Amino acid sequence: MLGNINAVANLAVKDLAVARRFYEDTLGLTQVGAQGEEAIVYRSGSTVVNVYRSAFAGTNQATAVTWSVGGDIGRIVDALKAKGVRFEHYDMPDTTLEGDLHVMGDMKVAWFKDPDGNILNLIND
Repeated sequence: MLGNINAVANLAVKDLAVARRFYEDTLGLTQVGAQGEEAIVYRSGSTVVNVYRSAFAGTNQATAVTWSVGGDIGRIVDALKAKGVRFEHYDMPDTTLEGDLHVMGDMKVAWFKDPDGNILNLIND
């Protein structure tokens, strides 16, 4: 029923101005819509990401958005680090850490947080 329909990521934030700087200036997303002072809609590939004001911002302790970046993962990690993004390091079974990349066989993953603590990641999938 929903298998052919794009899904939308929703990210709760406390301060839309701070979020706007991060998602536009740091991550390079383009705003395609807004709902007054309560939400900003960004294009990400063929999908969108809704960033909205919420009292519950920063309470999710799991990955909220994943970008599949293929073989560019190392270059993108370096570019984000140059913009001040700090990558998270997790102790996970059967995983080695190579710089900021968690390596599990052929899969490479890098996790980072937005200013409200939403967990975002890149994967070479």
